Amino acid sequence: MSILLLALAAAAPFTIAQTGQGFPTLAAAVEAVRDGTATILIAPGTYHQCVVQAGGRITYKAVQPGTAIFERTVCEDKAAFVLRGRGSAVDGVVFRKLRVRDGNGAGIRIEMGDLTVTRSTFLDSQEGILGGGHPTVRSITIDRSSFAGLGQCDESPNCAHSVYLSIDGLVTITRSRFERGAGGHYVKLRARRVAITGNSFDDSWGRKTNYMIDLSEGGTGTIAQNMFVQGRDKENRSGLIVVAAEARTYPTDGLRVEGNTASLAPGAPADPAFVADLSGGRITVANNRLAGMRGFEKR
Repeated sequence: MSILLLALAAAAPFTIAQTGQGFPTLAAAVEAVRDGTATILIAPGTYHQCVVQAGGRITYKAVQPGTAIFERTVCEDKAAFVLRGRGSAVDGVVFRKLRVRDGNGAGIRIEMGDLTVTRSTFLDSQEGILGGGHPTVRSITIDRSSFAGLGQCDESPNCAHSVYLSIDGLVTITRSRFERGAGGHYVKLRARRVAITGNSFDDSWGRKTNYMIDLSEGGTGTIAQNMFVQGRDKENRSGLIVVAAEARTYPTDGLRVEGNTASLAPGAPADPAFVADLSGGRITVANNRLAGMRGFEKR
């Protein structure tokens, strides 16, 4: 950590890097940015506060990754960070123990603008990252982040998931870890394109979980070089990656699922489908190393 960052962190918990101006709350720092572009540096600490970003392009950056912790407090009954600016990035922040009455309490709720999340952690909440659905959300990227103890199907009529995004664009998830799910899917996407590579999905200690990856309305792109372990406590054990289970909104021709490794944890129900397709599209499933499961199933 640089001397400059140390000095800024000592001055105030939330500092606009471009100006050096410090603030006692994250909301005050965001308000000062207005519709501009800025990086807000977050000093180490545990914060019981939340923020709504209504404009601008803002990067929320922990001075030391993993030491800026937001817990238990949500805005608008949605999330710790409710983002509807022109764009947002979150780097090195921890979100934990977030719950709301409708069962969708999240670390991040993305409502407008593109989003990039790096080196961040989402723990023991109803959702990790939730949102999309607005035409300004065209690209969401998640990299080198961790998701554990997330999801639920018991607290509301609809399940919650570790990551649940709706976007008529591209979702990229790389070098991230998903584990210890508490219900729902690990990754549920309603997306035109996906790039899901180099991640681990370890369901060994999951509880009442469903699919590892649910491309609910189809989509194309790549799911490659990931590691999957199917757990034993499943609400739905029939497939690890399921395509177009709810609708055929997006074409699936050209979707490639290749170079992945998948196995069963001790006691896991045998013979699920690694990939189950309900779209009827031209999907390539190749060069996957599988143990205890069928490679592909059309439904």
